[in-house]
Amino acid sequence: MAWREAFGRYRVELLLFAGALVIYALSSGELLSRQSLAPHFVWQADAFLHGRLDVQKPPNLNDWVLQDGRWYVSFPPFPAVLMMPFVALWGLSLNDVAFALVFAAANVSLFYRLLRRACEPRPAFEHAVFALLFGFGTLAWSCAIRGEVWFTAEVIGVTLTLLYLHFSLGAAKPFLAGLAVACAAITRTPLAFSALFFWLEAWRTARPVLGKKLLPFFGAIALVAVPMAWMNYTRFGAIGEFGHSHLYNNRVNAQVVRFGLFHYAFLERNLHDAFTRLPEIQFHPFHIGFNGEGMSLFVTTPLFFYLLWPKRKDLLQRELWLTTAVIALPGFFYQNSGYYQFGFRFSLDYTPYLFLLLALGGHRFTKIFWATALAGVAVNAWGAAAFNRLY
Repeated sequence: MAWREAFGRYRVELLLFAGALVIYALSSGELLSRQSLAPHFVWQADAFLHGRLDVQKPPNLNDWVLQDGRWYVSFPPFPAVLMMPFVALWGLSLNDVAFALVFAAANVSLFYRLLRRACEPRPAFEHAVFALLFGFGTLAWSCAIRGEVWFTAEVIGVTLTLLYLHFSLGAAKPFLAGLAVACAAITRTPLAFSALFFWLEAWRTARPVLGKKLLPFFGAIALVAVPMAWMNYTRFGAIGEFGHSHLYNNRVNAQVVRFGLFHYAFLERNLHDAFTRLPEIQFHPFHIGFNGEGMSLFVTTPLFFYLLWPKRKDLLQRELWLTTAVIALPGFFYQNSGYYQFGFRFSLDYTPYLFLLLALGGHRFTKIFWATALAGVAVNAWGAAAFNRLY
């Protein structure tokens, strides 16, 4: 009876998860049959299991760090922590593509559940539609199907962001919110800035007990931040250095030496990649392609145009916009646009906030809305079909 009750209560979430998992797996195609060519987190998980911070000699030289004769993973390590039980079973042969697919499918269900809490006036059907559009009308689709260190981090970053939003609404669960945002920050570093959202929610909904909310929140962050700072200092001599300043023989090394990891010099390029870069069209013979530096968010997800004129506004929407801004802005000054990618993949760090804003915006499901939404699904289906053939 308990199983029947659980299925009855969560049947939509389970169906969304199962459906998304099947579609993602089919979209992944042959990539799902083997480990990706960038299994950095698998190597890092194996190192942790052996009590080491450095890894065995990596399988290739793409985005690794060679420091004092030792090889390191330069990417924040929380996905590797999640992989540790599975690497303990399967070793360095763990299929990181299959691992990422499960989290990507879970994101669709988590977003649906989030909408049930944050957008109660809308019917459950509309919540399910938004969840499916989140999973298949955004870059979540093309990033879900490849594994690889860059895209695995994006997918798991979304999972942690959705959990963080669940815990942060109404400042309901401060310790879990702090834990979620801290783990998100050591998955995708820009997500550290999303801590602002909990503070804003606590100020709006629990101001008389603000201290009681913030203390466990920041306490949970410290539990993660202290060992992460120690790990960075031990490897690279600085508590905030994950290793990207020391990449081995990387194409961006010269510009990092000249400008650093963040600089105004990168702003124009990144804004172009995020907002104005269009598909590449060739007429003789006719062919539509994409630039690996990225593509406009308004092309990959045309529904984002609706964000420009919401039908309804409230304080929660202001909080979401402020949080989106603080997450997004550092990335526009970053030395890398996310190359190689179908669209501007760094936008996945704040896509949950943007889609929640869409749902809160009060737009109805008109014919124009459906046409815009399905256009985004078509673009991202193209992205998934094209991107999974690039190896």
